[in-house]
Amino acid sequence: MRTSTALQTGVVLLVAVAAAAQDAGAPTYSEHVAPMLQQKCGSCHRPDGIGPMSLLSYANARRHAFTIKSRVEQRVMPPWHLDRSVGIQDYKNDISLTDGEIAAIVRWVDAGAPEGDPSKLPPPVEWPTGGEWTLADEMGRPPDLVVTSAPYTVKPNAQDQWWTPSAEFEGLTEPRWVKASEFKPAYPHGKKVVHHGHAQLMQDGPDGPRVMRALGRYGVGKPGDIFPEDIGMLIRPGGVVSWNLHYYPIDVEVPDDVVEVGLWFYPKGKDPSLETQGEVRFTADQGGDMPWAGDIVIPPNSFKAQQGIHVLDRPALMHSFRPHMHMRGKEQSVEAIYPDGTREVLGKVDRYSHIWQISYLFADHAKPLLPKGTMLLVTSLWDNTAANPLNLDPDQWVVFGQRGVDEMSHIWLGMTYLTDGQYEEMAAARRRAEPAGGGQ
Repeated sequence: MRTSTALQTGVVLLVAVAAAAQDAGAPTYSEHVAPMLQQKCGSCHRPDGIGPMSLLSYANARRHAFTIKSRVEQRVMPPWHLDRSVGIQDYKNDISLTDGEIAAIVRWVDAGAPEGDPSKLPPPVEWPTGGEWTLADEMGRPPDLVVTSAPYTVKPNAQDQWWTPSAEFEGLTEPRWVKASEFKPAYPHGKKVVHHGHAQLMQDGPDGPRVMRALGRYGVGKPGDIFPEDIGMLIRPGGVVSWNLHYYPIDVEVPDDVVEVGLWFYPKGKDPSLETQGEVRFTADQGGDMPWAGDIVIPPNSFKAQQGIHVLDRPALMHSFRPHMHMRGKEQSVEAIYPDGTREVLGKVDRYSHIWQISYLFADHAKPLLPKGTMLLVTSLWDNTAANPLNLDPDQWVVFGQRGVDEMSHIWLGMTYLTDGQYEEMAAARRRAEPAGGGQ
C-alpha cells in the first residue's frame, strides 16, 4: 500500500508541475510544436516516411516527447551536420532548428507535453507517397523523361551490395537542357535498401571526346537536384547510362528492385546561359579514378586527418557541397585559397554521419564565386575509436574501400565552370550589389 501511495503521489506531483508550467505560458503542441515538427521533421517522420515513427499527431509526439527533446538538444535531429562556427551559413535547404525553436521544444516536454487548443493546429500537409516524384509539385509536372535501371535482388542480412548495370540511353531525339533531376528508389522496400547511387550518361561530345554527365546522384537526404535559374546540363541523344547502386540490405529479401531517374527539361527555345557539370568529385586522398585512395590507412583506436589540394584551371560558381566518407567519418571541409593569398572556409561539417548524404545548397547570394587559380583544400578527419557510435570495431586497421566499414574521402561540389568574361560579369554584379562601404 505504501508503494502504491508513493506512486500516486508522484503522478499527482508531475501533473501539478505540468499544470503550473502550462499556466506560466509553456508552449503547446497545437500552437507551437506541431508547426515545427511538420516543417522540419514531417518529410521523414510520417506514416509513409523513412523515419522510425510518425510525429504528425499529438498522440505520437507525446509518446516520443523525451526522445524528441534529447535529439533536438543534441542537434542530432533534424539532420544538419554543418559546423555553425565557421564557413558560409546561408543555405536554401537549411532544416536545422534555431536556438529558440530548440528551447521551445525543451520547455514543452518539461511542461508535460501539453496539447493546447487543437483549433490552432497548422493545416495538414498532403505529403507525397514514397512512390511519387518529390520534385513534381515544385516543377509543376511529372518528369519529361524517365530512365530505369535493370532489376536487382538484394540479399537479406548480408554485407553491402553493388549493382553496376549499363544500358543504351533511349527516349531522346534531340539535344535538351536538363533543369532538374530526381533519383527515385522503388517503393516501398527500395527506399530502405538503396543507401546511395549514381546514374551517369556516357556520350561522345560534339568535338569527339567522350564526356560524362551525371543524370542523377542520390543519397539518403539528397533525392535530386534543381539547377539554379538560367543554368542547365546539356545532354544529347544516344550514349550509355552507367549505374552504380550501393545497397545496404535489411532483414528481408528485396526481389527485382529497380531505380528510376526522372529528368525535367528547360522549355524548347529557352536555353539557359550557363552549362553546369552538376556535382563534381574532389578528394582529400591522392587517388584519381578507380582504384582510388591507396593512401588511406587509418590505424586502430586513432584519429586520422588527410588533405587534398585542387587548383582550378578556370573560374567557377559553386552551388553546393556534399561530404562523403563512411562509418569512421567525423569532419570534412572545403576551403578556398584565392590567387591573392586570402583564404575562406566555404563549408564544413563537424558531425558527419554516414547514415545521411546531405547536399548543402548555398543561398543564391552566398554561392562562392571562384577565380581561375583558386586552390580548393579538402580536409577529411576520421574517428576510428570507440567514442564513434557508428564504429563497429575500433581495433581494426581501416583502408579505402566501397563497403561502409572501409573508408573514402571525397566531397561532391556542385560546379558551373565559367569563361573569363562570365566570371568578370558575375563579379561586377556582386560588387554592385554590395552595401555602401563594401562588405557582405
